Amino acid sequence: MSEFTLVIGNKNYSSWSLRGWLICKAAGIDFEEVLVRLYEPDSKTQVARYSPSGLLPVLTHGGLSIWDTLSIGEYLHELKPEAKLWPEAAAARAVARSVAAEMHSSFAELRREMPMNIRASFPGHGHTPEVLAQVQRIVGMWLDCRKRFAGSSPRDDGFLFGTFGVADAMFAPVVTRFRTYGVKLDSEAQRYSDAVMGHDAMKEWCDAARHEPWLVAEYEFR
Repeated sequence: MSEFTLVIGNKNYSSWSLRGWLICKAAGIDFEEVLVRLYEPDSKTQVARYSPSGLLPVLTHGGLSIWDTLSIGEYLHELKPEAKLWPEAAAARAVARSVAAEMHSSFAELRREMPMNIRASFPGHGHTPEVLAQVQRIVGMWLDCRKRFAGSSPRDDGFLFGTFGVADAMFAPVVTRFRTYGVKLDSEAQRYSDAVMGHDAMKEWCDAARHEPWLVAEYEFR
């Protein structure tokens, strides 16, 4: 039995769970996965068994519960520094934390108009001026990080700071949204998007999401 347990929501729709799951995978820990079906009458009761905030994901370890995605990243960074979840260089690490925090707290219009739905395709839906302005900001961060910091790691695998880390996990659900809703990207942003979608852990999550039997009607724009 693993010493770590990660409690997540439905894989097709749960963007925060995806972030936490990717961070755990990037940290290289062996964890037990517990999936709580969200959007059901008893979902709040089930989540409350694990999460003091009533939100997912939650990582438990040695009697400790960590219930915020960025906090999971920081905890595992301290526990597994060899995983290099944050860049080693101080400047790159500061910017990585800044863009991750901005993704954590911002872009409400994009979240509302383009909810994560990995197995769907709704090109053109949600392309409001407000959402497109947020898309431009997100893509601008990607390009800036790639230009300034892709070489800050000993190896450049196409991610924001060279190798996959917390910042990339934070943007991963946005990458799926851009695909679902047909957001056009320039060549450099598309290369980054392809790198995220091609990551082994991301492919594993997306495959599971596509095979989930549950539908949430409010996110199925048909």
